[in-house]
Amino acid sequence: EVQLMESGGGLVHPGGSLRLSCAASGFTFDIYAMAWLRQAPGKGPEWVSGINSGDTTYYSDSVKGRFTISRDNAKGTLHLQMNSLKPEDTAVYYCARSARSGYSQQNLSAFPIRGHGTQVTVSA
Repeated sequence: EVQLMESGGGLVHPGGSLRLSCAASGFTFDIYAMAWLRQAPGKGPEWVSGINSGDTTYYSDSVKGRFTISRDNAKGTLHLQMNSLKPEDTAVYYCARSARSGYSQQNLSAFPIRGHGTQVTVSA
């Protein structure tokens, strides 16, 4: 059974940092593209960042230069380092896996397998 378990969310002041982690199990982690998605209150889900099986990284314009995605294939973990956080980053963040192994497009629909999410709140 595929499982994705996020951790590391919390409350942080504007300008602060958080590091999200995702523990993956139930599949061969290193052959799948992975991503972070988020859903803000009252809005639809949004693709935030992705990393393919070859470690190439991708970012949405809204987080580029502030967030860094990484993966540890030996441990089966995915991370998202979030710096210079803004109130508009407030959302539930989801770890997600691509539908198929190998190359994956980097958009919301390409990552249908998701964890339960972790809440990130940026507020003074």
